[in-house]
Amino acid sequence: MKINFNFNYAEYADSNNLWSLLNIDKNEYGDVTKKIIPVNAGYSVDPNLLEPYPSEMDDLIRIHYLIRKFKIVTAVEIGAGKSTVIIADALQKNKKDFGVFVSQELRKNNPFELHSVETSEFWSKKVLDSMPEKLKTTCFMNVSSCRMDTLNSRICTTFDEFPNVCPDFIYLDGPDQYSPFGSVNGISTSHPDRVPMVSDLIRIEPFLLPGTLILVDGRTANARFMRNNFQNKWSYKHYEEFDIHVFINIENSLGRYNKKELAFKSGE
Repeated sequence: MKINFNFNYAEYADSNNLWSLLNIDKNEYGDVTKKIIPVNAGYSVDPNLLEPYPSEMDDLIRIHYLIRKFKIVTAVEIGAGKSTVIIADALQKNKKDFGVFVSQELRKNNPFELHSVETSEFWSKKVLDSMPEKLKTTCFMNVSSCRMDTLNSRICTTFDEFPNVCPDFIYLDGPDQYSPFGSVNGISTSHPDRVPMVSDLIRIEPFLLPGTLILVDGRTANARFMRNNFQNKWSYKHYEEFDIHVFINIENSLGRYNKKELAFKSGE
């Protein structure tokens, strides 16, 4: 499973109708590959922020591209937003192209579903309300509290409830550092100089099948925490120019169904 992000982003957005899907004016936005850098360095760590971050089309296009390229069947997203719409749309396109094969040949009990994890009722409702009606049947919103915790004696955060599904794609872009409650020995992420430190993907790693793809948006410290604590074999790459991290589970297949799924994803 090799990833090549060297494709025409503008052409991809046009051919998949992503501009109208996201209600973004193509002409006003300009270059789809540009990075949006807030003038205020504290913008992304402002606990009183009540508006969504500006849409970054390059990130959203890459998410859609990965789900389509690797024929993703079940997705989990940590942190809802514009990505929720993008993931749901890509899954529906996969269902149209591969739904019959998946239902007849693979053992997938949550096919073409997106399970989104959010700590905020406000944001989860705002995201669902903004979604096109045709995509809402694809998305399952899970609102859960998140707490300070430890894993292998390392301070981190853990959701109290996590979707009980077996995803082949996980997008990590939440929660914000102010959402987890409590502290461990006086330490918490509720400080503008702290960084997010989700532990949930490490905890469920034994259940993640070979071929599972994890995309981490920014959150370099959290990605390193995962890399240092995963115990299975993972291909890992930090794409510094995009500020993303990609993990792919490269363990040998678990059996015939997993082997068939890997062959399906690779086009064999």
